[in-house]
Amino acid sequence: MVPPPTAPTNSPLDVLIIGAGLGGLAAAISTTLAGHRVRIVEQARALGEVGAGIQVPPNSSRILSRWGLDASFTAASVTPACVRLRRYKNGDLLNTQPLNPYCADTYDHPYRNVHRADYHAMLVAKAQALGVEIVLASSVCAIDFDPRRPRVTFTNGKSLTADLVLAADGLKSTSRSLLLGRADPPHLTGDLAYRITIPAAQMRADPLLRPLTETPEINIWLGPDAHAVCYLLKGGELYNIVACCPDTLPADTAIAAATAEEALSVFAGWDERLTRLVALGDGFSKWRLQNSRGMKSWRHECGRFALLGDACHATLPYLASGAAMAIEDGAVLGELLARVKSAEELPEVLRVYEDMRKPRTERVVTGSTAQREVFHMHDGAEQTERDRVLREDAQEKVKGVFPNRWRDAEFQSWLWGYDVEVEVEKAWSAAFGAKAGDAEKGADIAAEEAKADSGVDV
Repeated sequence: MVPPPTAPTNSPLDVLIIGAGLGGLAAAISTTLAGHRVRIVEQARALGEVGAGIQVPPNSSRILSRWGLDASFTAASVTPACVRLRRYKNGDLLNTQPLNPYCADTYDHPYRNVHRADYHAMLVAKAQALGVEIVLASSVCAIDFDPRRPRVTFTNGKSLTADLVLAADGLKSTSRSLLLGRADPPHLTGDLAYRITIPAAQMRADPLLRPLTETPEINIWLGPDAHAVCYLLKGGELYNIVACCPDTLPADTAIAAATAEEALSVFAGWDERLTRLVALGDGFSKWRLQNSRGMKSWRHECGRFALLGDACHATLPYLASGAAMAIEDGAVLGELLARVKSAEELPEVLRVYEDMRKPRTERVVTGSTAQREVFHMHDGAEQTERDRVLREDAQEKVKGVFPNRWRDAEFQSWLWGYDVEVEVEKAWSAAFGAKAGDAEKGADIAAEEAKADSGVDV
């Protein structure tokens, strides 16, 4: 049962958020709705997101709905009917997971695809409508972790203080390094991703590709050392491909331009539909895929600082859940902060936040890395067995995990069924319920004793 919406706090705090990406904006929206005064600082000189498609599962769309974003999100997104896993050589279907209306029927909220820039713009608009101030061109260079009121200093010499500092400054987080007291660069995963976009109008002119534009679906081709994820964006007018393969970028380069010829050489011999798609691409880039190593803690012992999003749990995209975890982080923080009655409670609240979020995000990070081994199998006995299990789709006969993790009943429910409000209510009750109950009981006893001392019947 979903608890009623949490009322805003009557004890507003000053909250400073470092980073205006998806996670920082989510934290800003949720924390402002919780009744606090929020300011975001962002190192970029202009707001915007790079990249193309992003998948938004029901655990995220549930949050957006509670923020009143249903209409704008529906207008900006595409609703795929299913996700299909295919054999790389010929595109033969291996396994299908229904998405819509399945997700709405099962989890009360849809699964959608959206252009990252549209997603970001929607969250920016919501944050600004709530009165969140976003300060640009503000690069963090130092943080004073004062237990009373931390101070963040920027390279321009200015500084800001707040009751609470939340750092959502991404994979290359300066804040993470300052928390650790040492440099902590992103971890190389050995993979890169080609990002390719194609006007759907060009696909409709090709009889072989036209069916891919007629019904929105997510198609994933699985092959040796590589896989390709493909789906529609922009109201069905743009086709998005993310093709992942071994990293060949120079050591000092994380993003570079690419060409159709280069991408086609990686996927030579694959299903003709995929190679024709790549040949049609009108925008190519390649991105090194990096993640972050697990941390002992995301928060400073001062009790007034914590990390969220990619700053503490960057992941490979192989479960399509990195952005969803950042959105959840932000929403959880807001729900917890709505219950705060004074700044002195922040250390314990941040402990609850970390206890809630760290195990979940670590499972996503490790699960995403493990999924690479499933997707990138070379032809052979192990791949033949994987394909047999996927085609039979009989999870009850499988020892261990089902190869299509989105199809695995237990994992799917754990991943997509997560409800921030329900989970916060449970965590808050576990952490503070007994203490609050004891305090109330003590107050009642004291009142009764006072009445008895005064001669009043009780």
